[in-house]
Amino acid sequence: MKKGYLPSPDELPAKVPHLRDGWQRKVCRAALRLAGWSLVGEFPDVPKAVLIVAPHSSWWDGFWGLLLKVAIGADVHFMGKQELFRGPMGRLLRRLGGMPVDRFATRGVVEQMVDHYRQRDAFWLGIAPEGTRKRVTRWRSGFWHIARSAGVPIVTAYFNYPDKTIGVGPLFETSEDMAADLLRLRAFYAPYKGKHRDV
Repeated sequence: MKKGYLPSPDELPAKVPHLRDGWQRKVCRAALRLAGWSLVGEFPDVPKAVLIVAPHSSWWDGFWGLLLKVAIGADVHFMGKQELFRGPMGRLLRRLGGMPVDRFATRGVVEQMVDHYRQRDAFWLGIAPEGTRKRVTRWRSGFWHIARSAGVPIVTAYFNYPDKTIGVGPLFETSEDMAADLLRLRAFYAPYKGKHRDV
């Protein structure tokens, strides 16, 4: 996709989970265009995937990411601690694709997410592997364990603030060597700059 381009929902691959059409999509598309953001790359035509996004250096990442997913009609879910899903904020988060997780349940977060993959015909889950907006020396490996256990690929996506692009990179299949996989993934993200830092 060329710079400055936002695909319409009917241009998304058929197997990618789609949101319902609505006026919100037009508003989000207009907001992204006014702010100068665009999408580069193409979504793979797969019904199930773990979508990882980096660098994650600002709360603005979530704002622009949510605008983009609504603007193009991609039904990508994200996790949040269950305490955030109470009251009006919880209803809003669920409408945006948020999924509450019980961090203290007997079955851990990885197992809870793998269950969602097993129970659905199509499911994309978005995760920031850094796990925080601060610079980290190691990524959290939960996303890798979810993808590996669920038998689904990883879709690489990135923020590049200097040219205001949200990019979709190559599809990544996990191997038996988690450490090597994480090194390869971090190498892919090395050129991209977040709002406050790179990876």
